[in-house]
Amino acid sequence: MNARVGQASGMSSRWSWLVRLLFRRIWLRAALFSLCSVGLALLAAVLAPYIPYDISTKIGSDAVDNILGILASSMLAVTTFSLTAMVSAFAGSASTLSPRATQLLVEDSTAQNALSTFLGAFLFSIVGICALSTGIYGKSGRVILFIGTIIVIAIIVITLLRWIGHLSNFGRVGNTIDRVEKVTTAAIDRSGYALGVASVDRVASIGGHVVFPEQIGYVTHIDVTALEAVASRLGCAIEVQVMPGAFVTTTRAIAWLERRAVEGDADIRAAFTFDHHRLFDHDPRLGLIVLSEIAARALSPAVNDPGTAIAVLGSGVRVITAMVDQERPAAAGSDLVQLPRLAIGDLLDDLFRPIARDGAGIVEVAIKLQRSLAEIAAVTPQAYGLLALRAADALARCEAAMPSKADLEAVRSTHRAWWGKDIRSATSQCAGEA
Repeated sequence: MNARVGQASGMSSRWSWLVRLLFRRIWLRAALFSLCSVGLALLAAVLAPYIPYDISTKIGSDAVDNILGILASSMLAVTTFSLTAMVSAFAGSASTLSPRATQLLVEDSTAQNALSTFLGAFLFSIVGICALSTGIYGKSGRVILFIGTIIVIAIIVITLLRWIGHLSNFGRVGNTIDRVEKVTTAAIDRSGYALGVASVDRVASIGGHVVFPEQIGYVTHIDVTALEAVASRLGCAIEVQVMPGAFVTTTRAIAWLERRAVEGDADIRAAFTFDHHRLFDHDPRLGLIVLSEIAARALSPAVNDPGTAIAVLGSGVRVITAMVDQERPAAAGSDLVQLPRLAIGDLLDDLFRPIARDGAGIVEVAIKLQRSLAEIAAVTPQAYGLLALRAADALARCEAAMPSKADLEAVRSTHRAWWGKDIRSATSQCAGEA
């Protein structure tokens, strides 16, 4: 039931993961842009002695002052507008799509770069005006400041054009669905988990030594490299009992060792990172859950948007197909650290169960759901029984909730066309395997 660590080699070490998280913070980008802008404004005073005098006389004394004054007034307004647009997009995403999807909008690099650039340009102009008023530049320094101002204006124009184009889709339903699909697919590539058809047995083996966490929360990252170093030092294999996204308490085992070790529990616990909330980086199931939440919100009577649910089903098929494509034979690497397999049944429940429940009375969604399950079965023949079972469950929900007999017959016809008459034997076989 376990996958060797070679299959999860894509999972980064803790430090590289933390650095990646740090660079997603908007305050870091804003601080870096602001520091560079202030440094550029003060650089003119340092380079002033190296500017020929005849060049400095060609630039009027008031040219830089006027441009910096315009930048200071306009960039403050643009920064405020951009921040307002971002907050509105966050609020709209949380209320109409899913609060979990807002995390992806907050980490959008284009929005962060735009806000940071505008804030940095504002600080550049303010520092430049203050420096000019003190007279530290001189005529030669004004040349450097003028050249720096032209560079800043060019950066502002390019950023503003990108930001205007980005605002047309930022926070929209389709754009958010694409973001969730992209980050989920990236989590698959990054983690490299193997898939299993049957349910995953995460109970520690009898005997040996079990390691429990000292805190309560969601597992957000597992440093496989650190675990491998601990296993090599202890001379025994480590079997990881949880995956990123699992909620653990101090009574749930996170690792199992083949034999009792005198030391090593603290190092094993240190390889696990816990948080109060789940993160997308190494948790593909979170992406599927968010997709299903978007579809469920769209299918609510207040929204009544079946098209969004159909779009989510298409994204879900692509994501699960990508997960299936990642399944390979166990890599010939180290056997010191073993990770659990992702159960296909869990992935199907994460995505399709809420849509089957809330879309049972809508014929378009029900038909698309039947086709989506069949399309996954075409690329995952080993999971045919699991998929057939969920297709039958979706049909049963439609029979209980669909008011129109004509619509119900359309769903039944689609079910027969895609699944055939051997559905009962397939579901029975699936139940026997589980």
